[in-house]
Amino acid sequence: MGVYPTKRALEIAEEQGLDLVEISPNAKPPVAKVMDYKKFLYEQKKREKVLKAKASKVVVKEIRFGPQTDDHDYEFKKKNAEKFLKDGAKLKAFVFFKGRSIVFKDQGQILLLRLAQDLEEVGKVEQMPKLEGKRMTMFMAPKKTK
Repeated sequence: MGVYPTKRALEIAEEQGLDLVEISPNAKPPVAKVMDYKKFLYEQKKREKVLKAKASKVVVKEIRFGPQTDDHDYEFKKKNAEKFLKDGAKLKAFVFFKGRSIVFKDQGQILLLRLAQDLEEVGKVEQMPKLEGKRMTMFMAPKKTK
């Protein structure tokens, strides 16, 4: 590939049926390379696609409770939450207050804190229970496995 005057470089590229691509235009003299530009773009897109596929996607799973969820339902939902965290998904647990059940917001908070305590081996709390309108929400993330 050596350094050729621009006209000679263009002739060489045309002879080979390839493109003359300027690598660094600010260099003295400018650096150019003879290559198939369309193939280069294709390879670059392919590399970007592979990197994008390897990037981890954050999955958020939701679990809904009522303020007066009984023990059986709680255990069932806790097992699902544990499975979600073990699979590497984030967890959004919330208590939904219907109608006048908003007066039991302390029970909702106790329920979410109990869930956080029961799942402390598999996940850590990202956001403590917080009341937003008629929902009290808590976020948990999976613990890193060694």
